Amino acid sequence: MAAPLHISSLLVHVRPELLSAVKANLRQLEGLELHQESPQGKLVVVLETEHERHILARIEQINALPGVLNAALVYHELLETEGDSE
Repeated sequence: MAAPLHISSLLVHVRPELLSAVKANLRQLEGLELHQESPQGKLVVVLETEHERHILARIEQINALPGVLNAALVYHELLETEGDSE
């Protein structure tokens, strides 16, 4: 049986003076990887989730972090992975 895996990419715009604090907070979130950053306060974030609703919840959670100006979804793909066969 195939288990779905949602891969999504976000652009997170943060206040440049709070970039380090925001990155530290983001690293605490499960299923999230930081891939790129700019000194102007832009981050590329990749999420791996089991359900599409988790993407939306994570975006809301990121937007609520102190120093975050906006988190926007820029890419989403649904992958079907092979589960254990018995």
